[in-house]
Amino acid sequence: MQRCAQRLAHQASRFSAPVIRGRSLSRESFLVSNPYDGARSFTTPTLVCHARATKEKGSVPVDSADAKASALDHVMKEINSRFGKNSIMLLGDNKFGEVRTTPSGALTLDIALGGGYPVGRIVEILGPEASGKTTLALHAMAEVQKRGGAVALIDAEHAFDPLFAKPDSGEMALEVADSLMRSGAVDMVAVDSVAALVPRAELEGEIGQTQIGSQARLMSSALRKIAGNASRHACTLLFINQIRHKVGVIFGSPETTSGGMALKYYASVRLEVRPKEKIMADGEQAGIKIKAKCTKNKVAPPYRIAEFDIMFGSGINGAGCVLDAAEKVGVVIRRGAYYYLGEERLGQGREKTLETLAERPELLSHLEEETRQVLTKGGHAVGDAFGEASSSEEEPEFLSEADEGEAEAGGLDAEAVQP
Repeated sequence: MQRCAQRLAHQASRFSAPVIRGRSLSRESFLVSNPYDGARSFTTPTLVCHARATKEKGSVPVDSADAKASALDHVMKEINSRFGKNSIMLLGDNKFGEVRTTPSGALTLDIALGGGYPVGRIVEILGPEASGKTTLALHAMAEVQKRGGAVALIDAEHAFDPLFAKPDSGEMALEVADSLMRSGAVDMVAVDSVAALVPRAELEGEIGQTQIGSQARLMSSALRKIAGNASRHACTLLFINQIRHKVGVIFGSPETTSGGMALKYYASVRLEVRPKEKIMADGEQAGIKIKAKCTKNKVAPPYRIAEFDIMFGSGINGAGCVLDAAEKVGVVIRRGAYYYLGEERLGQGREKTLETLAERPELLSHLEEETRQVLTKGGHAVGDAFGEASSSEEEPEFLSEADEGEAEAGGLDAEAVQP
């Protein structure tokens, strides 16, 4: 029994907490007194386990905080001197304004986008054929020119006038876009379209020869360079993209877009457009009503939906967009068949009201200004009028990110077999 007690005391002495001395990590010897086993000397690392008194319990010691601040200031100066001014900064030392935007040409779409297309970002406009993608891009370029900016159009589809730029290959098109942005001379570059950016290897090969992933590799390598240059030189880059179908998809949408996944990640805004209905006049089709959904937005709330009219021969019906937006936010009130701005009667029916606005441009400008002021002061109207798509709204025609993921898991990419 006595021997067992001695053994237990000996084990306890080995695990007893020693008195730690010193203020830094070092190896020091200390003595552990054991009445049964005598005094033994041990060598072990010792750490500072105490903290100096501070004003608040649990706060970092003053000398430690000062040392960290000094070290951070030193390394920031070193980084800025090595890589250039403002390579690194403290957020609290700088004031950041709102993201600058460019109008799209349709007020309803501007509201859905959060003000328009963001400056210095990549924007993707996608949709099926004859859905107004190129028209949207041309209106955006026109808005830039109205404000004194310069624009560039890269016609990869060879669908415009022969005088327009027509690149020989996808590499050439993207190099031209990158050079224009780095020059700082242009404010917007539009590429029509991603599906028509043919890699040089595919051009040099035979028709029908399989080039797996060549376009995706081209876009991935190019966007790594282009994204930074667009931001540095405040140039908006518009990509128009086409819809493709996947083979063997059972669940989810079979639709996807050309160019791989890179553009989906690098784009700050992805705008999907679909024709909703025909606009008839005198028994003939005079235009189409477009439904646009912002499926991705890094600068404003996403998933907002906007509708606008595209008229053949004139493009986006700007007056119609202003009237629709003004009615939804309460600037214009409809009583029966009549539209009123305050106590002023604008017209009977939508078409007559639009004729009045066309005859009085100053009234249209005033109406647009009033609508924008209401939306700026009380953004509550944005969510109700054009806001996020409700879960009850049926929209099978729109691509969703979840559907894309299911489609990729459920089938093969049919882009190579598309005519």
